[in-house]
Amino acid sequence: MDCSQIQFSYDKDLIDLEQLQKLFNRTAFWAQDRNLEDLAIAIANSDPVVTVWDKERLLGFARATSDCVYRATIWDVVIEPEYRGAKLGRKLVETVLSHPRVNGVERVYLMTTHQQSFYERIGFQFNQSTTMVLYNSDPPTPMLIPQQMREGENTLNV
Repeated sequence: MDCSQIQFSYDKDLIDLEQLQKLFNRTAFWAQDRNLEDLAIAIANSDPVVTVWDKERLLGFARATSDCVYRATIWDVVIEPEYRGAKLGRKLVETVLSHPRVNGVERVYLMTTHQQSFYERIGFQFNQSTTMVLYNSDPPTPMLIPQQMREGENTLNV
């Protein structure tokens, strides 16, 4: 495999959402059928976003969210299957970890179903702490708040 043309980028404007959607559909059971609009929103609200390219072909993607002090989380790490084994996945994660919004935080989290050994080789440790999830797929239960926050206001009167 020729990796001489491989480039990594932080430039969100280069991302072809259709290529990204296809990459997720080919490589990530957990990201099947994500729509283009939602992908655009996720990318806009993530920093850093790192992509891997072979000329104009998207080979890899990862993104993170961070408060820049205490916590960061890495999301959606994918590499085109035919390029796995060339250490591009490792370089992709290391590029996210080296970004200023991530590299100084106390803890960096990620979730993985089957790739624990891959992330352990990069330095992540298994964590037995309690993890909780709130699934917002059902309509939310109305909260008992006497006066709702009006758009543009920064406070909530209760």
